[in-house]
Amino acid sequence: MMNRFRKIARLSGWALLFPLFLQAQQQTDLLIVGGGASGTMAGIQAARMGVQTLIVEETTWLGGMLTSAGVAAIDGNHRMPSGLWGEFRKKLYDHYGGPDKVATGWVSNTLFEPHVGNTLLRQLAAAEKNLRIEFQTSFTAIRRANGRWTVTVRQGKKSREISARIVIDATELGDVMAAAGAKYSIGMDNRDITGEALAPPAANNIIQDLTYVVVLKDYGKGADKTIPKPAGYDPAPFRLCCGIADPASYDAPKNNCDMMMQYGRLPNGKYMINWPKHGNDYYLNIIEKTPAERTEALKAAKLHTLRFVYYLQTELGMKHLGIADDEFPTADKLPMIPYHRESRRVKGKALFTANHVAKPYDQALPLYRTGIAVGDYTIDHHHDKNTDAPQIDFVKMRVPSYNVPMGALVPEGVEGLIVAEKSIGVTNIVNGATRLQPVVMGIGQAAGALAAVALRNGTDPSVTDIRAVQQSLLDSKAYIMPFLDVPAESPHFAAIQRVGAAGVLRGSGVAFNWANQTWFYPAREVSAFELVEGLRPLFPELRTYWGASGDPLTVAALLEIFSKAGVSVTQQILADNWRQLALPGTPAPETVLHRGSAAVLVDHFLQPFNIPVDFSGKTR
Repeated sequence: MMNRFRKIARLSGWALLFPLFLQAQQQTDLLIVGGGASGTMAGIQAARMGVQTLIVEETTWLGGMLTSAGVAAIDGNHRMPSGLWGEFRKKLYDHYGGPDKVATGWVSNTLFEPHVGNTLLRQLAAAEKNLRIEFQTSFTAIRRANGRWTVTVRQGKKSREISARIVIDATELGDVMAAAGAKYSIGMDNRDITGEALAPPAANNIIQDLTYVVVLKDYGKGADKTIPKPAGYDPAPFRLCCGIADPASYDAPKNNCDMMMQYGRLPNGKYMINWPKHGNDYYLNIIEKTPAERTEALKAAKLHTLRFVYYLQTELGMKHLGIADDEFPTADKLPMIPYHRESRRVKGKALFTANHVAKPYDQALPLYRTGIAVGDYTIDHHHDKNTDAPQIDFVKMRVPSYNVPMGALVPEGVEGLIVAEKSIGVTNIVNGATRLQPVVMGIGQAAGALAAVALRNGTDPSVTDIRAVQQSLLDSKAYIMPFLDVPAESPHFAAIQRVGAAGVLRGSGVAFNWANQTWFYPAREVSAFELVEGLRPLFPELRTYWGASGDPLTVAALLEIFSKAGVSVTQQILADNWRQLALPGTPAPETVLHRGSAAVLVDHFLQPFNIPVDFSGKTR
């Protein structure tokens, strides 16, 4: 049929129209709208799992806030280089010559030039034969019929349609999910609804300040790169920019301008200017505006940043620092997009609140069991530029590291759609942590895995096997539990992650500076009672078993627990599997087991992870 069409087109002079016909009929299994931090990772993950994937991206770069917005300093997850974030970091290390070469600024352990980030992300994406990317392609509309999505996109002045079985919304502001009819929130939540003590008593539409980042370059002593005086320039708003070195510190030195500049120092004599206190943060809520209205409104944010640059150059004597001319492919050399800290937040299958972050094991809904991405950065909000924002002491919100539940990516009531980037189902307060780059990258990787599993099994994302998605992530060395002391390189990584996600053995959370922690403590002893308490909700046979003591767990005691759970394991069978599982020591009956060994044996013989859970984390 297609050959006949080609012949007719050639004979009738329609040959020139044939490419347009193909474009109008373009189809893909998975369409990802947005090639930002999450969209890029979603595309790579899905492609690796065999899915024909297309990313459409409105700029000419991959990476979004990592690159196109200029926020080239990774916040958090330094000790949890989960999945594709770890791969990206390894490429940065290789490019610059090692970890110490990218630890150039005090805000982060990993800083890089935005254009380098784009190049490395393109390299990662180019290695995937199932992944195609179309740049300078903007989303305009979406509709659903007969189990497929039809998405209208624009390239220049031309519009066309793409048909896809599943769509991932990886846009910066959640535009696709809104157009698809998903319900969502914008702004601060009512504390009575979320149960969060720090939330205001009444909801409002106030979001975090955004920033139009600028990258400055050191042009050398004696250079004068002072920009023309920006319209409406007034030095007053910036007078206290050097007043504190760390916005969350109580004992920061005063008047330390050098400390301010070292905050975002990049390799090769460049400086990321993304300074919150009396700097270039700017309040602007453009979420519900049209693309044209957004472009117009963002001129004010750009102007504010240019005023800050002029202040640095003239008032603080940094005229040798000019706007980098070798970073962004824009006329004004500013980033292609602003740094949006907040977006629409979908009404998903799960709502991830600050209470789940702070005390995951104490909640009625054990969402931690459905984790698909991890983060360790503290809850960090920027509200200084909006005088109407309620005064909330976020420093008091001390939390451990956490994992993001899968249900936060799945909208309620809309089939065939997955939500990524910063538009997931979290509260306004939690968004202050989940918005950080490595978390968003992990969310994207999880979105790609969820789409791939759903497509492989012929199911909608809303009914897809959560454990299958989590296992796909573990196979990719991605963390589903935030255990920092069992790295992905460990031979027992996956087993301990699975046992943790099943709720059998719990982690210990610690609020620690700007890199919060959760420890599994694999070398610590575990009691028989502690293990049985973790297994009891999953194995009905153990609910009436009270023979586990508080003594350290031995091999003999473990075999008795297995038997009571309905799984017969002899001493010989255990010994035969011991070496295969790479466990230390010898499995004599009196051998005392540590948490790590106990987790590996429980995972191998009882397989609690294989017990299905729903989006609330409860067993089915």
